[in-house]
Amino acid sequence: MLILYLCSLLSLASASTVVDLGYASYEGRTLSSGVTQWLGMRFAAPPVGELRFAAPQDPLSVEGIQQAIEHGSICIPTAGSEGREVPEGTSEDCLFLDIYAPTASADGSKKVPVYFFIQGGGFAGNANANYNGTGLINASGNNMVVVTFNYRVGPYGFLAGQEVEKGASLNNGLKDQRKALKWVQKYISKFGGDPKHVVIGGDSAGAASITLMLSAYGGRDEGLFVAAAAESQSFGHMLNVSESQFAYDALATATSCDSSQNTLECLRNLDVNVLQQQNVNRPYPGAKGKPLFQYGPTIDEDLVADYTYRLFHEGKFIKVPVIFGHDTNEGTNFVPKSTSSVDAADTFIRNQFPSIKQAHISRINSIFLTANQTETFPGTGPYWRPASTAYGEIRYICPGIDMSSVYAAAGVPSWNYHYAVQDPANESSGVGTYHTVEINAIWGLTNTGNSHAPASYYTTNADIVPLMQGYWTSFITSLDPNTKRLPSSPKWETWGQDGDGYRRIFIRTGKTKMETVPQGQRNRCKYLTSIGVDLKQ
Repeated sequence: MLILYLCSLLSLASASTVVDLGYASYEGRTLSSGVTQWLGMRFAAPPVGELRFAAPQDPLSVEGIQQAIEHGSICIPTAGSEGREVPEGTSEDCLFLDIYAPTASADGSKKVPVYFFIQGGGFAGNANANYNGTGLINASGNNMVVVTFNYRVGPYGFLAGQEVEKGASLNNGLKDQRKALKWVQKYISKFGGDPKHVVIGGDSAGAASITLMLSAYGGRDEGLFVAAAAESQSFGHMLNVSESQFAYDALATATSCDSSQNTLECLRNLDVNVLQQQNVNRPYPGAKGKPLFQYGPTIDEDLVADYTYRLFHEGKFIKVPVIFGHDTNEGTNFVPKSTSSVDAADTFIRNQFPSIKQAHISRINSIFLTANQTETFPGTGPYWRPASTAYGEIRYICPGIDMSSVYAAAGVPSWNYHYAVQDPANESSGVGTYHTVEINAIWGLTNTGNSHAPASYYTTNADIVPLMQGYWTSFITSLDPNTKRLPSSPKWETWGQDGDGYRRIFIRTGKTKMETVPQGQRNRCKYLTSIGVDLKQ
């Protein structure tokens, strides 16, 4: 009898993590941290075969209980050079999501706020795959659900051209994101999440996705989220369908599909390893070299109606509380460290933004690349750091400052941050407070997959973790970073004064405080924002 009783208890414990979604039943795993996790659940059908280059479709039905205890494959990235095979751990069949939920509410009896995280990777890879939501949930007092997921990147998610427009679907990576958001609306209550309280967040290309979700369909609000937090929002070079044709034609030629009567059908039918061998960045027409990220969102006059700057300045965005922000040295991980001349810096910028005019280059040179702005770090060229500053402000910093002003001017709560936590080794090397480094503090040092936090985050900068988690979990659960912030942390004021306050929080271990954006940076950003549409941002 005792054995039967114990077996029944074990059965009940197991059954409590089984969630029936209609198309499939998934069994998760309860952790000792008071969190239950479900990993590798399908939110869409495998985008393979006839569904390559197609919009995401509903997940297929499957019989029996599926074990949701391992992450699904992540999406195939764009390769650094031709001839590469599909990397281990990646697959074209990659539309999976993970859910982390407080065990106490995982049975659905209590509905808690939801954090829906969109990972970065330049729309060329899934750079933040498989992040663990346990740290954020514990920091919130076990009062939130965390959702992470994969979306298609490179040509699998963003191939564009007239053939794709007519015979397939554009912007499928973004459509994957919206498919996952709609999945959350339909199913998250089964995991204890509140579908009426979903906060979206993301870093880098994930933060670019935040601005694209805020302005999707010209700002049409479908009730998918109630607030948004963008870390290092990225305004890259955006092309329309006809401007993207060069990439489609190059891929068709490289794979010998150009000789086919139906090039799209040929590309769709290629073995994935054959396609992957030609999945590389190629120079924009007229550029001297490859961009860092070639594939990305295409202006389709529908989901992506126009350039991001233009949409926001025309008021075509969803009005919800927002956080935008950046790191001090946004460009250092992107500009070649060998950059030793103004010409080399100009070439790098032109390769990223080929529509830039000579007048723009001349002005940027006068602002950022004068001889007295050069800096020397071990193994680097003297123009690496000033070129990094220019690129960082063009692509990441100034867009966030502008977005904060746009939202504040619209009367919407808008917070901005400047993350300036200094790691001694990174300061010595010149990398500084690099792009998206704050993600380690937000998620917690053991929760960011294969990412490695700076060494000082385990020692002298350890206090930055609870501070950042306090602000973020407060924003996620109350739509205000102050409500439940760490008691010892300063109040994070809004941008202020109808868009002209320029107030942001300066974040550094032991020195976090409110600051006003310096006039010099305001002036630089005013100019860079004014040419944003010319740069196709």
